[in-house]
Amino acid sequence: MPGIDESLLEAMRLPGARGASLVDWISGLALGAVGEAPGGDAEATAAETAELARQVAESGSLAVGVDGAVPEAEPPVEDLIVTTPDAYHLLRYVSTPFDSTVFLHLWLDRHDGNLALARIRLAELADRLVLG
Repeated sequence: MPGIDESLLEAMRLPGARGASLVDWISGLALGAVGEAPGGDAEATAAETAELARQVAESGSLAVGVDGAVPEAEPPVEDLIVTTPDAYHLLRYVSTPFDSTVFLHLWLDRHDGNLALARIRLAELADRLVLG
């Protein structure tokens, strides 16, 4: 079971990976970061993405499934994808035994990255991640 550093380094092996971090969406702090950060400031990126992740996770309407039911999982959202003209930002929520307020943020180059592969691998990393 990989820890934070191992998981982030594994995420950086994905094609097109520019940077990766594990962020607490309550505090906005990066619990770990590797590679580059958009804008060059990892702490500012963590705080900004934390605000977005928190808004989405706490949004009741975004958690409702096609059958009208809200998932029992905590958080009820699996991931969030933000696209820009030259990059993808993939935020994968991590379920933890305590309060589940962390997410993995992967910044991918849009031309070199593979979004489908990144979603699969980030989900696997989130499932195996050991915090503590």
